Amino acid sequence: MSKGKVLVTGAGGFIGHHLVKYLKKKGYWVRGVDIKNPEFEETAADDFKLLDLCEFQNCQEACSDVEEVYQLAADMGGIGYITSYHAVVLRNNALINLHMLEASRKAGVKNYLYTSSACIYPMYLQKDPKVKMLKEEDAYPADAEPGYGWEKLFTELACQYYTEDYGFRTHSVRFHNIFGPLGTYEGGREKSPAALCRKIALAEDGDEIEVWGDGLQTRSFCYIDDCVEGLYKLIQSDYLQPLNLGQDRLITVDELVDIIAKIAGKKIVKKHDLTKPQGVRGRNSDNTKLRQILKWEPEISLEEGLKITYKWIKSQVRKP
Repeated sequence: MSKGKVLVTGAGGFIGHHLVKYLKKKGYWVRGVDIKNPEFEETAADDFKLLDLCEFQNCQEACSDVEEVYQLAADMGGIGYITSYHAVVLRNNALINLHMLEASRKAGVKNYLYTSSACIYPMYLQKDPKVKMLKEEDAYPADAEPGYGWEKLFTELACQYYTEDYGFRTHSVRFHNIFGPLGTYEGGREKSPAALCRKIALAEDGDEIEVWGDGLQTRSFCYIDDCVEGLYKLIQSDYLQPLNLGQDRLITVDELVDIIAKIAGKKIVKKHDLTKPQGVRGRNSDNTKLRQILKWEPEISLEEGLKITYKWIKSQVRKP
């Protein structure tokens, strides 16, 4: 028996596709919506619609007859993409998010989850690779990343106002570098773990690979299985404020290369390209509230997640 009807937007993308599979295993009837089908395997959704959610009428169609909405649809990609197309990214995402909020409210949706980003955190707090852990309240005074980050912060406020003015239950989650298999690994929209896995999979033992920036910039990385479990736990909770979702283990990009190279069993020489975008110098998730609110935090180690991710990406790039 179905636990209920849910909508996952962005279901053709990396996190959305994994979330659909997770919710189906939980016993939900799932509608998936995206402008594209999942790239690497068939969707598990009961109903999959190809819709451009920049258009309000399409959002209304997507939201019809569902009880919960996971709003993951976004125009986004890795650091190279989101730093190159500020106007397009901000416009498309603002349209999607405002239309989805209003369509969901009008459709009588009971629970709405919006996927924000650690890109909302102030640039002035992320100038040192040894950055302090970023707490939810650090978002203000605001100085978000240009384009993508500002739109994410704006939509968090829109969710807050919809809750205050309409009593519409909204949850906002701030992702910190989610990675795993079945995600984009080439073409310009890939994130750093996938890009480095691809480069190392294609390299021979002793080869040189390009690393964007000086390699000393730091991040924390969260595996996809932990991510979707965290999303589910948050929407089931009564917590209606933004919440971090990520690991709190800080490593440099050079260290990330070394971990992947060890998994691959290869010696890799790093060639740093300082002309390429590298984002903020340091970013790490403070999981204090995550533990308090959800009585849980991500458990899968970086090494364990990268082993699975590298194996999958290697299988893709080595195909004849």
